[in-house]
Order: sequence, then C-alpha cells, then structure tokens
Amino acid sequence: MFRSLPRHVPRITNTNILKMSAESAAKRVKTSPKLIGTHNGHFHADEALAVYMLRLLPEYADAQLLRTRNPEALENCDIIVDVHGKYDGVKYFDHHQRGFTEVFSENFKTKLSSAGLVYKHFAPTLIAQRIGPDADAKTVDTIYNKLYKSFIEALDANDNGINAYPADIEAAFSTGGVTLGAQVGSLNPNWNEPVDQAGEDAKFLEASKLMGETFVRNLDFYCKAWLPARKFVQDALESRKQYHESGLILRFEQSIPWKDHLFTLEEEAGLKEEEKPLYVLYGEGPGKNWRIQCVPVSKDSFQSRKALPEVWRGFRDEELSEKSGIPGGVFVHASGFIGGNKTEEGAFEMAKKSLTM
Repeated sequence: MFRSLPRHVPRITNTNILKMSAESAAKRVKTSPKLIGTHNGHFHADEALAVYMLRLLPEYADAQLLRTRNPEALENCDIIVDVHGKYDGVKYFDHHQRGFTEVFSENFKTKLSSAGLVYKHFAPTLIAQRIGPDADAKTVDTIYNKLYKSFIEALDANDNGINAYPADIEAAFSTGGVTLGAQVGSLNPNWNEPVDQAGEDAKFLEASKLMGETFVRNLDFYCKAWLPARKFVQDALESRKQYHESGLILRFEQSIPWKDHLFTLEEEAGLKEEEKPLYVLYGEGPGKNWRIQCVPVSKDSFQSRKALPEVWRGFRDEELSEKSGIPGGVFVHASGFIGGNKTEEGAFEMAKKSLTM
C-alpha cells in the first residue's frame, strides 16, 4: 500500500491497517525478486538503515541490492534510496537534490535523509506487521511518531549536517566513535585498504545489519514494552492520592518505562505544577530492594523536581539508615536523583520524609 502513497502520508486508519495486512499477504505469492538501488562508494547510516527497513517488508524480503551511481542501471531498480536526485515517495527516495525540504510532519523541522523518507512511507506497515493482528490505527500512529522522534530523527539530522545544539555551544566532550553513525562509518574500507566492489558491498551489508538490528530492537521496545506501560502509569497517576494523601508519590510494582507517559498524562490532565508527582517508587523484583526515583524536570534531564535530601546523598547501608532515621537504607546517589531501601515500607518512608525536607 505505502508504495503508492502521495508525498504527504495520509492519516493512519483501521481500514488502512486491514488493507496493509491483505496486500502484504498478496505480495508474498509473487516470485520475481525486486531490486533495490543505492549508491556505491562511502556509505552512511541512513541508506544502510533504509535498505534494511525495505527488506523487512514482504515485497522486498528477497530483494537484490545494486550499489552503483550509473543512472541507467539505477533506473532498472524497483526502488532507489539515497541517490539519483529524485524523491516521489514511490520509487525515488533521495534527499540530496537542490530544493529538497521534506520533513516528517509539520511538528518537525529536521530535513529527512533516505532513512527518514523510507520510514515516513513504509513504517506504518512495518509497525503493523510487528504488532500483529491486534494492531489498530491509534497504536500504530503512536509508535510511528514516537520511534521517529526517539530514533530516526537523529539519523536524519546527522546525515544532513544539523547540529543538536546551537553552534555557539561547545560540547563538554566528544562523542567520538560511540554513535551509530560513527560505527557505520568505521565499517567503510580504510583509505589504504584495497577492496573491490564485492568487498565494499559486503561491508555495506554488515553496516545495514548493524543499523537494522538496532532499529528492530527499538521497534520491539516501543511496541512490546513502552506502550503497554502507559496503562500502569495512568492507573498510578489516577490513584496516587490513595497511596499518599499528597498525590506526589507514585508506586509501581516493578521498574517500567514511566517517564514519557507521565509527562504526557500530566499534560493531558492539565495538572498544575504543585500537583505533579515528585517521587516514583518501584520494586527491583520479588524479595529484592525497592527504589525511590525523583521525577526529573523533563524526560531527559538529570535535574529533579525535588531531589532527595542533601544530608542523605552519597551514603550507603547503615550510615544512610542512621542519617535518614529510616531502617533498611541501601544508598542515595551523590546527586540525589535516586536511592534505595531494602523494603517498600522503607522506600515509602524516604519519599514521605523527603517531601518535608
């Protein structure tokens, strides 16, 4: 379905989801292999991922790959990514041409790379088939937007040379070779390493596998762990005053991905600043310790809405129990954003006392 979409992808609906499933099944019976085209030479994370995402689709599962810059050879491909200077959302998925300004949606400013373009048009199908028969339009749309923002956008920005921070802000340290883009870059043949086209293609496939497996892990996390956690956060938020009269302490039976959902649910509920939770308690497993974690001022911030008391910070075990006056102390981080106790009751006492200090 999504090969025939116009440049601006329409809203995902349940009808579309059903149609995707039917068309995917029909495509499986086709026997002629498709041909994916991209450029040869030095490769990057975006086209490495674009090729892998296409091969996750039934239509391209057995597709062959042609890496070339020959225009005539590329025209013989069924789909072309990151080369050829064209974009139509059907066959051509390049972003290097003059005047290209495509973004993921009106909520984003980052110009798309070949990864973003393929994701924009084909990801709803990938997400629906990953979720399975229970996929519905709202779920697919939620993960579609979340995965772009949390994973794909950074690849788009990196390939298009967009800084994460204003140019006048100097980074505190170099990311060096720890980014995905750098890891893909390191898989390219060295400048003084003789390699033929077949050898270069093999290295590209290694890079594509690295990017693709990382993408699938992220996709599975958001489908199978992140999204199901929303219900638990919503329940904890709605019942928080039953747990403690202040409504400033949340409780989970175990550690779950709660931050994204908490900020979203707070905004949806229109909570005032003084109504927003300050501490989250959760167990580390049956018979194990409990944690108290401070809610940050924003999802990715290390600054807490209200850190644990300064006089507890950096202490452990008996020293912590003595300083806090609460038995069962395990630790409080030196920055005060997290701590632990041997029991839920102890962690709860730490939260209650922290509210008043």
